[in-house]
Amino acid sequence: MSKKFQILFALSILLSMILGACAPAAEPPVATQAVVVTEAPRPTEVPPTKAPEPTPVPPTELPPPDFAALMSEVIASIPADKAYGTVKAPDLNTALVEKPPFLLDVRDAAEVEKDGYISGAVNVPVKELLKNLDMLPGLDEPIVIYCASGHRGGIAMSTLKMLGYTDVKNLAGGLGAWMKAGLPTESGAPAAAEKISTPIVENEALFTALDEYLANLPEGFGTVKPDALNEALASGEAPFLLDARTADEFAKDGYIEGAVNVPLQELLTSLDKLPAKDEPIVIYCVSGHRGSVAMTALKLLGYTDVKNLGGGLNAWKAAKFPVEGWVDWTTVWSEYLAAMPEGYYTVKAPDLNTALAENPPFLLDVREAGEIEKDGFIKDAVNIPVRDMLKNLDKLPALDQPIVIYCASGHRGGMVMAALQHLGYTDVKNLAGGLGAWKKAELPVEMGTPAAPTAGTAPEVDAARLLDLDAFLSALPEGFYTVKAPDLQAQLATDAKPAIFDVRTSEEYAGGYIESAVNVPIQQLLADMAALPPKDAAMVSLCQSGHRGAIGMMALRMLGWTEILNLAGGMNAWTAAELPVVE
Repeated sequence: MSKKFQILFALSILLSMILGACAPAAEPPVATQAVVVTEAPRPTEVPPTKAPEPTPVPPTELPPPDFAALMSEVIASIPADKAYGTVKAPDLNTALVEKPPFLLDVRDAAEVEKDGYISGAVNVPVKELLKNLDMLPGLDEPIVIYCASGHRGGIAMSTLKMLGYTDVKNLAGGLGAWMKAGLPTESGAPAAAEKISTPIVENEALFTALDEYLANLPEGFGTVKPDALNEALASGEAPFLLDARTADEFAKDGYIEGAVNVPLQELLTSLDKLPAKDEPIVIYCVSGHRGSVAMTALKLLGYTDVKNLGGGLNAWKAAKFPVEGWVDWTTVWSEYLAAMPEGYYTVKAPDLNTALAENPPFLLDVREAGEIEKDGFIKDAVNIPVRDMLKNLDKLPALDQPIVIYCASGHRGGMVMAALQHLGYTDVKNLAGGLGAWKKAELPVEMGTPAAPTAGTAPEVDAARLLDLDAFLSALPEGFYTVKAPDLQAQLATDAKPAIFDVRTSEEYAGGYIESAVNVPIQQLLADMAALPPKDAAMVSLCQSGHRGAIGMMALRMLGWTEILNLAGGMNAWTAAELPVVE
């Protein structure tokens, strides 16, 4: 150890001793109580808190489809001037040749196999339609749908329009109308449908709802047959009947008793006229198309018991069930002509002259005032021109009183006679040959103006018959739908010569007839209407003097033949003009 280190060590010890001497004196110890120390209890173990599981967040819910707005748009897109979204069979046939649309057959496979199909059609049954949109063309391509009668086609058309297809039509009357028009069908099964597009579905909720609606269409696809409806109406639980035609159709073509008329275009703004949503409703239109659109709208709006009358009012009429405000003129005229007796309800001039002296009938002159002033009249006749005749039934005697009508030649008299008989007058005859025959028999006429008819009480007659008959007589044109013998002869020399129907007996026909005339006795004229020319074809009817020809012409015109005339004066006028006769 070095000397220097030893000195430093000694100094540090000395310093420590000095500091210790300066410190305060220590206090005496204090007695303390013994403290018992216990072990603190261990805290209860708390299990660790689990992290809360996240609450599932539902996906964003799409609003339900606004079917009221959607169907309003559909209905607005098919107005009357667009045939309510239909195409007629002949027009479709033309389009298939010139500019074919996509042709969609929505019947079931068994129907296709049984009844055939239109060439080029793609078959996708209506229940599977929305699952096969890739087999349809694009949204703006033309599509024509057909089924058996038009009902399913209307449903499918409405559905596709709601999904955005802009050019969709339904074949009016379906395949039934196509076949009735004599248009061709293919037998067997059509070629399998192919995928030709990528469907664009902008609204999944709408697509799902419509697919569910189509897929769950019941047996019969929501239709009711006429006989089943008739039974229901006769029971104590008749459904609410909704007529979806226009007001004009309702008034003109009749309606099923008890029906409420709500035109399709007004349906969704007239729901207050309908019963509760769970009440039974049957809809009908003309053929079933508008009814199917209306049914679709109501079903999608929550009406649970809605059906469409299969085939519409046409099917109801064909089944011969009662129709208010409408006359089945085909049946009425067919039965009337078939029952015409010998003499055809005419009276000859000498016989009328005798009757006027012994037991006078009511004598009715249906000519115009100018004719009376020029040619005179039969004494005691009452003048009511043909166009005003049915507006003046109060001027006639009772339904069972004898009436004899006359005009110039028998043509107008025949029409008025038939009209009165259809209204229930039981003793009405027409003066054969009219005033011309009366004068030819050198019987007396008066000059001047007949006495004005006395008004009485009009009889109760069938209002629908009166409406139709008055409409026909009131609209008679100048000439009253007659053609004169020389004019007919000139027409027969042209390429546009009319078809001639000679409605005399076979014995009369054998005594001489106009070349090319076909003999169809008046009683048989409507026995086979399918054998008659088309309704727009030029035709002429004729008899001996004009009476039977006028009645036949009137019948055909009221049934829709628009170009038929009657030979004025009949064969008597033809031979008097020295025109050729085949003997």
